[in-house]
Amino acid sequence: MAFTFKDIIGQDEVKGHLLQMAEENRLPHALMFCGPQGAGKLPLALAFARSLLCRSSMDGEPCGICDDCRMLASWAHPDLHFSFPVYKAKSTDHPVSDDYLPQWREQLAKDPYFDMEQWLETIKADKQQLTFYVQESDLLQKKLALKSSQGGRKIVILWLPEKFSQEVANKLLKLIEEPPAKTHFLLVSEDPDMVLGTIQSRVQRINVPALSEGVIAEALMRLHGVPEALARETAHLAQGSYTEAEKRMAEGCESHEMQELFMRLMRESYTRKIKGMYSWTEEVAAMGRERQKRLLEYFQRQMRENFIYNFRRPEMTFLSKEESQFSTRFAPFINERNIIFITDLLSEAQRDIAQNVNPKMVFFDVALKMTILLKQ
Repeated sequence: MAFTFKDIIGQDEVKGHLLQMAEENRLPHALMFCGPQGAGKLPLALAFARSLLCRSSMDGEPCGICDDCRMLASWAHPDLHFSFPVYKAKSTDHPVSDDYLPQWREQLAKDPYFDMEQWLETIKADKQQLTFYVQESDLLQKKLALKSSQGGRKIVILWLPEKFSQEVANKLLKLIEEPPAKTHFLLVSEDPDMVLGTIQSRVQRINVPALSEGVIAEALMRLHGVPEALARETAHLAQGSYTEAEKRMAEGCESHEMQELFMRLMRESYTRKIKGMYSWTEEVAAMGRERQKRLLEYFQRQMRENFIYNFRRPEMTFLSKEESQFSTRFAPFINERNIIFITDLLSEAQRDIAQNVNPKMVFFDVALKMTILLKQ
C-alpha cells in the first residue's frame, strides 16, 4: 500500500503544515515526527516522502502514474532510504536495515499503523531487543554520498531514533546536520526525549497529537466495517491510538494475555501463595524483554485505571468489559495509601528489565512486595 496524504487518518492540521512547507519550498534538512503511539507519525512521514519524491505531484498529492510513483507503490524507490532498529541473529552478525527490507516493505504494505510489538513479530524477534548498529551509519553515509538516481531529492526515513546507540548517534550527527544537497531526513520517534540532545537540536519537530475518539471510530467503521457501537467503545479504550484500536479489534490480542497475567499476580500476591507467585515469575521471565517491558507498562496502566475506578466516573476510565469486571472487586485495594508505591515499584522494575537485570529476580521481587502493598 503506497500511502498518500488522503490515506492518513485525521491529522488535518499536521498535513496542512507539511503541504505548506513543500509548496513554499522551505523544507528543513531534518524533521522529527513526535507524538504518542498510533497517532500516525510513520504514515505521515511516508506520505510526505512520496509527495516529495514525485516530481509531478499536484497540491502535495503524487500523480500516481509517473516512474517515481510506480516505484513508490512498493516502497522500492532508489532515492528513498529506510533505517530502523534490528537485531543480531548470531553474535557474529553485523546487521543493517537493508537485511530486513523485504519484511519492512511487507509490513508497510500490510498496514503502516504498526508498533514495535508488531515489527518484532514480523521479523520473528519476539525475545530480542532492537537497536541500530554502527555499520548502519556507515552504510547510510555511503548511500547518501551517491548522486540521486532520479535527479531529484533523496529522502531518509529513520524510525525510532531513540534506539540509537551513542556511537551511532555521534556518527550520524554530522550527516543529519549537514546532509548532501537535496537530501532530507524524516525521523519518527515514539519517545523524543530519549533521542540524543545534539540530534534533537538539529531537527525541526513536527508534533503529531493523539487522535480523537470520533476520528478513530469513523475510521474503524469506514475501513473495517465495524458496527458503530463497537467502534465507539473500541475508540474510547484505544486512548488516541489507531494502532491500539486495530489491535483490540484483532483476535488473540496480546492485551488478553496481559490481563490474565495481571489478575493472576494480584490474586497470588494478595493471598500470599508463594508457590503460585514463583510459577507466575517463571512464566513471565521466559518472555522476551520487549514483551516484559510492555507487560509492566500494562500493569502500570491497570493500577492507574483501578485507582480512578474508585471515583465512579466511567467516562474517566479506559477499561475493557473483562477488565472492568475484575476491577469491581479489585479496585478497592488500590487507594491513596499505596498507589504511588505500587506505580514506583512497577516503574523501577521496567527500568531494571531495560537494563538487562535478571528477570526472575525483578519479577519475583515485584510479586513479594505486592503482598505488602495490597494490604495497605
